[in-house]
Amino acid sequence: MMGDEAAAARTGPQNRELYALLNLSPEASDEEIRRAYRQWAQVYHPDKSPSPLMKEVAEENFKRICEAYEILSDETKRLIYDLYGMEGLSSGLELGPRLSKAEEIKEELERIKRREEEAKKMAHFMPTGSILFNLSVPSFLEGDGIMRGMVMASQVQSQLSKDDAVAIAGNLAANQRSGGGIGTVILRRQLSPVSSIEFVASTGLQSLIGMQTTRQLSIHSTATINISKSFSDGSINLTNTWTRQLSETSSGNIELALGMRSGITVGWKKRDENVSAGGDLKIETGGLGASARYTRKLSSKSHGRIAGRIGSNALEIEVGGGRKISEFSTVRMMYTIGLKGVFWKLELHRGGQKLIVPVLLSAYISPVFATGAFIVPTSLYFLLKKFVVKPYMQKREKRKALENTEKTYGKVREARRSAEKAQQLLQNVATRKKNRQAETGGLIVTKALYGDAKAIEKRHEHLEEEVESGVIDVTVPMNFLVSDSGELKLHEGVKKSGIMGFCDPCPDQPKQLYVAYTYNSRTFEAIVGDFEELVIPQAGQ
Repeated sequence: MMGDEAAAARTGPQNRELYALLNLSPEASDEEIRRAYRQWAQVYHPDKSPSPLMKEVAEENFKRICEAYEILSDETKRLIYDLYGMEGLSSGLELGPRLSKAEEIKEELERIKRREEEAKKMAHFMPTGSILFNLSVPSFLEGDGIMRGMVMASQVQSQLSKDDAVAIAGNLAANQRSGGGIGTVILRRQLSPVSSIEFVASTGLQSLIGMQTTRQLSIHSTATINISKSFSDGSINLTNTWTRQLSETSSGNIELALGMRSGITVGWKKRDENVSAGGDLKIETGGLGASARYTRKLSSKSHGRIAGRIGSNALEIEVGGGRKISEFSTVRMMYTIGLKGVFWKLELHRGGQKLIVPVLLSAYISPVFATGAFIVPTSLYFLLKKFVVKPYMQKREKRKALENTEKTYGKVREARRSAEKAQQLLQNVATRKKNRQAETGGLIVTKALYGDAKAIEKRHEHLEEEVESGVIDVTVPMNFLVSDSGELKLHEGVKKSGIMGFCDPCPDQPKQLYVAYTYNSRTFEAIVGDFEELVIPQAGQ
């Protein structure tokens, strides 16, 4: 093998199915691999199976053994398998003498993956968009209609090449008296791994042309410069933004704007697995403003949010939360109170699309009304969650669990059949080994069970050899694995379900191996976890 690089590549329990198949340690030498291959090949060679039915089983298992040997006996293939599993071997990784180190192989595979991802991007458009409906209850009660206005925004981006992309965007806005729109085209080019440039042109209510360039100054700092000219008022606007990574989960930025609305903005944001927070302080011509927001994950599917704004012409606070209703969809409801009145805001996010519906409940702030507008929907939410949503979700999850159980049941039953057939081919050799050990008072496995940890703990109760038990009898393969010197070893970090004659009788459940054995006419027992080492007889027995 390749010394320390190969050993380092094989850390962790991943990508070890082939080692389990041949009952090898991930650090096995070339000689140990050849010896294990010969041992298994002698048993499963098709010519040694007189029965046509068993010959078919032998051919299938012999093919698996040969494939495992072909990969593990080749230095480069073995290293790729240790790093990336079978996916790495089937990904088109170019093998050759120049790929002699783990770093080189890793770099080559990453290059292929990037190329595939880029091809996917170039083959698909990436659309995003949002629709906002402004509703007003006071206007509706006065007979002016509930709709105050609507805003639609959409953008489609396409990758033209590895370094070039184009985006086309459109915005339409309308209220009770007027409306208008903006069309925008953005051309983006990646100049180098650390810099890019964009050209922007807009027409409509705000016609302008502009250019933006971004450069990574260091591993933690990025600078962006934006300059644009408006055809509406002839103004030229310049914006400089500096962003710095403050920690693994937080960053800060400073933005300086020169033009019609000159000002400076200082911002901070933090995002980790459970919390997202941020804040901005803005000083500009004609005013001062600040904002803050905090979102916390409450469970795997729900989150809570609070935000606020204060400034020369703004004062409001927003509280609420959201829930993930599917893999790609999230709903959110917010309550807002401020100078503009009392609002409810409903949001639906799906993929890159958003539907936002702010509803003005009252333009005047009444303590009683404001309190009721918060308590009523909150109470309604918890009532619906407890008596409607939760029972429905539990019923749906139970139905899905039942469907998965039925699918798993079929897979486990098929895996058991394959394991039992593999054991039949091991039976003769295992019996001969057992008889030789009996003659010398050596190691004999009298009972071996593999499967659900809870069922193993209740092993003294009657266990049926059925799928429901979550346990499979592996006495035959365990006797086969006993060496001529009367020792049996299963290697650490290798999942035992991959051993020939074993199977996974309880997917996604913790598993153990129980072994009862005799040695020197004495009886012993041993229990180990799925990835733990087993060595019997133990020292001193």
